[in-house]
Parts: sequence; C-alpha cells; structure tokens
Amino acid sequence: MPRLLIVHHSPTRSMRALLKQVVAGAHDEDVQATAAVEVVVRPALEATADDVSTADGYVLGTTANFGYMSGALKHFFDSTFLAVGGALDPTGAPADGAGATAGRPYGLWLHGRYDLTGAERSVHSIVGALGWRQGYDVLGVLGDVDDTALAAAYALGATIAALLAD
Repeated sequence: MPRLLIVHHSPTRSMRALLKQVVAGAHDEDVQATAAVEVVVRPALEATADDVSTADGYVLGTTANFGYMSGALKHFFDSTFLAVGGALDPTGAPADGAGATAGRPYGLWLHGRYDLTGAERSVHSIVGALGWRQGYDVLGVLGDVDDTALAAAYALGATIAALLAD
C-alpha cells in the first residue's frame, strides 16, 4: 500500500484549518477507492528519517516566518536530509541523482501574513537537493484562510494521494 507522509508545522488556527483539509483530501473516497493510500500525519518536530524513507510521497505545510519556512520544518529537513540520501555538490547545488527518495512526488502549502516568496524558495531548494518532484501547484495563502483556500488544500491532499494510487 502506498504511503503519503504529511509533515506540517501548524501553530495557528489558519494552519490547522489548512492541515485538516489536506488530510481530508488525502482520504478522499474516490482516491481511496482507486487504490488505498496510507496517510501518515506528523508534526515537523516529530517526523523522522524513517517516516521519510518509508513514504512514497509527501505533503509539506509551513508558516512563512521572516521570509523563510518555519523553524520546525527546517529542523525536519536538517534532521532527515543526510539520512535519506540528500546530497549537494561542492558548489552547494543539488547533486545529480541525489537521494534514495529521489523522484517521489511532493506538495506544499504555506500560510503567512505578508510574503511567502522566501519560504517557498527555501523549501524548493531543499526538496530539489532530495530529488523530489513537485506533484501539484504550491498552495500559498496570504492573510485569512477562506473557502477557496480550504478547497485548494483539499485538492492538494487529494492530488498527491492520487499520484500514489496510480
């Protein structure tokens, strides 16, 4: 059974609302009817390299803080990167063919009040060094979370789960 790992830092109501919809989307009946996908949800400070290694795809959620991903998501990457085969070349660029998890799909949602650019860029640079492939558009939510953002979060979870069900 394919496994989807959802790693998140959800300290706010807005992030928890988006997380709830991502998880609901991953459990969508139509997706699960195609091929059952195990959905594992881990707070970023609790996710391990074993969680990453045993997953077939990933959805990442983070707040955008001071132009960067949350410290909790950065800790997740710092504590798992080398153990799952992430590699950089001598210039600091992603090494070719890096990682035992290379080629696996991922999705990303971010929430912030002012700017998401730096947070999105920082996540993409790390997952690029892991060799993961973006499986769906980034969901970036600035300000209040509305029904459109919640629907997009559901679609994000459902889409990444559906990629694993194929």
